[in-house]
Amino acid sequence: MQRLFSTFAGGWPGAGLLLLRLLTGAVLIDFGINGIREGPPPLIVALQIIGIAAAILLLVGVFTPLAGVLAAAAEAWIAVSRFSSHSGDPWVTLAQAILAAALAMIGPGAWSIDARLFGRRRIDLQAMRTDKLTSG
Repeated sequence: MQRLFSTFAGGWPGAGLLLLRLLTGAVLIDFGINGIREGPPPLIVALQIIGIAAAILLLVGVFTPLAGVLAAAAEAWIAVSRFSSHSGDPWVTLAQAILAAALAMIGPGAWSIDARLFGRRRIDLQAMRTDKLTSG
């Protein structure tokens, strides 16, 4: 994960990414649940469920690139099906796909589980040498 992003943004940029993750996740969940209630075809229901699962991952900031790509692909597929069938508003779904794709490209930020699991770590070589000398 660390190879995908040069840094996990902190400060104001990190707060902005947190807000973007929260907004995108909440909207994906809301529209996904409402979309399932409309009784669409089974394929669209499956795509909505994938979008909801990816939104939950985005909310907490775990496996953000994978979650963003999954959500973007599912929402783009739903948008294309809405364009072709003239049912529902494809533009909101397309906006959700774009937001999810942007999160996949930008990364989760410092306030995420990804940053805790895969963020940069400080290695103290002096302490390691001291420990080696005292134990050996």
